[in-house]
Amino acid sequence: MMHTFASLFRNKEIRKKIFFTLAMLLIYRIGSAIPVPGVDSAALSSSIADNSILNMMNLLGGGAFERMSVFALGVTPYITASIIIQLLSMDVIPALTEMAKSGETGRIQMDKITRYLAVVLAFVQAYSMVYGFDKQYGILTNSAMSQYLYTATILTAGTQFLVWIGDRISMFGIGNGISIIIFAGIVSNMPASFAEVWSILVSGSQQGAVFSGVLQFVLYCVLYFAIIVGVVIMELAVRKIPIQYTSSSNVRGAGDITYLPFKINSASVIPVIFASSIMTAPQIILSFIDTEKYTALSNFLSLQKPVGLIIYAVLTFLFTFFYTDLQVDPDKVAENLGKSGAYIPGIRPGSETRTYLHKVLNRITVLGAAALTVIAVIPYLLPMFTSLPTSVSVGGTGIIIVVGVAMETMAQLKGQLTQKQYHGFLK
Repeated sequence: MMHTFASLFRNKEIRKKIFFTLAMLLIYRIGSAIPVPGVDSAALSSSIADNSILNMMNLLGGGAFERMSVFALGVTPYITASIIIQLLSMDVIPALTEMAKSGETGRIQMDKITRYLAVVLAFVQAYSMVYGFDKQYGILTNSAMSQYLYTATILTAGTQFLVWIGDRISMFGIGNGISIIIFAGIVSNMPASFAEVWSILVSGSQQGAVFSGVLQFVLYCVLYFAIIVGVVIMELAVRKIPIQYTSSSNVRGAGDITYLPFKINSASVIPVIFASSIMTAPQIILSFIDTEKYTALSNFLSLQKPVGLIIYAVLTFLFTFFYTDLQVDPDKVAENLGKSGAYIPGIRPGSETRTYLHKVLNRITVLGAAALTVIAVIPYLLPMFTSLPTSVSVGGTGIIIVVGVAMETMAQLKGQLTQKQYHGFLK
């Protein structure tokens, strides 16, 4: 690992990309500390502490949400727009389906549509959020329509600027820019979370209980590390299906059989985002209609209570199957195998192959959905039995994103390094 890092920094082009990415992330962190004028961030911070859904939004935004900074919405509207366009291109809207099949030209057109939709979603989300929070918690110093529109416009512009930063990182830096921004936001909150845990378990302990507090803090760190290891295993776990080509010789060797990998968790963290969005949507709508009903529904769907947590877990589990089905199409895989002259040993090509692939995918998705659900509910389950607040509890969406992005970025860097080495060798 140390040898890999040393090789990366010795490469001038990769070193330049790393420094460019760090410069863009510095701009992001500076913007996250600039509050929107006319917002009482103290009132907003107290409201977030009492709402588990808002806690998750604050986590994904790296703390920018509780400060109501210009980057408070983060890149969530863009991600939501991407998911919507992706779903609609699955034979729902013929024009989008045609674009999806048109190669690079279609991809550019779909990207433009996604960005326009992201602007609309960002403004609607910003306006509804500001309006609802102001009616519920009084976060604005001037509760007027002009102030709502002004604040919503600034938040929308902040989201679009973040998307632009993400594009710059993807083009001139390392990794996927949008993922790197989310990664940086979550990681930036980790030192404060560990400091808060230390304060609760050790500094806040009575005399004579300090040793017990230190022991609990060590156990907390061990559990945190264990969950990271679990997420890594879940991200790397694949079901290898052996395939063989009809052009292979009759005598099988070790190189004649290749493998078709099916990831245990093909849906990644998207089901968690889907589940939280479904639970947040009715709350946003009710905030415009009836404040009392909004409060009652927020308490009912709170992830700090058993009923809300069970609903969240069930939605996460079900959406894992839903999104995996969108990501991996066994029928198309079977068709491609047939076109390339490949087959699964012991399984007849055609309908029998499709049935087999469906069966395998469903079985491994059960494991992936169960693992994702457990990791997603741990942050909210742990505070029910300990003195830790939800904001610093271990596990969850943040770790899945951080580990996934880190592994993807390292794989991309190693690929670029290998490419440069081969290029130099050929020269």
